[in-house]
Amino acid sequence: MTLATLAPNVYDAEPIPEAARAEIERLLTSGDLFRYTSEGSPVQRLESEFAALMGSRYALAVSSCSAALFLSLKALDLPRGARVLIPAFTFAAVPSAVVHADCVPVLCEVGENYRIDLDDFAAKIDDDIACVIISHMRGHTSDMNAIMAACDARGIPVVEDAAHSLGTLWHGRKIGTIGKIGCFSFQSYKLVNAGEGGILITDDPELAARATIMSGAYEHNWKKHAGLQNSFVNWQNRLPLYNMRLQNLSAAVIRPQLPLVAERVEKGRANHDYVAARLNTSDWLAVPPALPPEDRAPDSIQFNLVGLESDDEARAFQSAAKARGVSVQVFGLSQDNARAFWNWQFLGDAPDLPRTRAMLMRACDVRLPTRLTRAELDFIAEALLAAAEDVKGRTPVYGT
Repeated sequence: MTLATLAPNVYDAEPIPEAARAEIERLLTSGDLFRYTSEGSPVQRLESEFAALMGSRYALAVSSCSAALFLSLKALDLPRGARVLIPAFTFAAVPSAVVHADCVPVLCEVGENYRIDLDDFAAKIDDDIACVIISHMRGHTSDMNAIMAACDARGIPVVEDAAHSLGTLWHGRKIGTIGKIGCFSFQSYKLVNAGEGGILITDDPELAARATIMSGAYEHNWKKHAGLQNSFVNWQNRLPLYNMRLQNLSAAVIRPQLPLVAERVEKGRANHDYVAARLNTSDWLAVPPALPPEDRAPDSIQFNLVGLESDDEARAFQSAAKARGVSVQVFGLSQDNARAFWNWQFLGDAPDLPRTRAMLMRACDVRLPTRLTRAELDFIAEALLAAAEDVKGRTPVYGT
């Protein structure tokens, strides 16, 4: 039996709670899958429960986090051609949402710790920037104090792409509640798994009303959203409908997982920090620490290859880890990776972003589902440590 056959399975998504099955069976039996067919639908209840979980006034469930980002920009009523500042380390869906909203993405450098480079941010945020999207990419929170201060001083709205950050805290405040709008994902590899799906939250009634109508609350279906009647009347028939609604089956899968979020966050953080401590014993692997105000909610681990100067060495590390049963993605070396900004050819020529490019060429990504046991975490850590030694040689212990 090879090491690869003994490797833990990190690819399966979080399991669906048994409690979802009865509701799914009820929906399949009734055929009541459309969110607006009846009052108190699963989607309506999900929105109420998620808003309560986050401490927000309004929540709107939609087909994906990408849809949530797009609707956020449309709800902000940005003019055609508005410039939207985004981090250069994010998923391709983020600049795609900006383009889809008829806006222009402006890319900001990201440092070795996977967070916004504040010097480049300060240089690029000017009166021509109409909006800022902060991607808490892979759950890494940028300095939200500095970002919000700069944006508030110019009256620039901030949208939080919190697809990877459900359960993360910044100074005790829930990520996704700091900007004007927070957007979350229920895609399979997120903390809450519905295969696909997303949700946006806000405390602004006008933004909530505009996003709701544009999501596909046609005719008077907006009446099934509580607390926004006056705002809805203002926008009736005045906004386009993009039909990005969530359906009831997805909500039935999501709702039983919301009470599990706190437990999954705790396990995910423990798993991450355990593996990080082991990897940081190597001279060749470095896991950036959390910022002091940040309580992370990770379901994967990212680390940098240190001293592996050539792409060939980085690829050799990947191969050595794979031979030991652990697949490692190096963002910049994975062909057509959707997180490498130079692959976003729909934006035109790639901008010159040397810090982000250098980081992506040595930044590694490994999934750590919350269900992993300590023995499985040790398997992963030992495989990564051994792979680094295979490429760079064993670090001598002092005195030997």
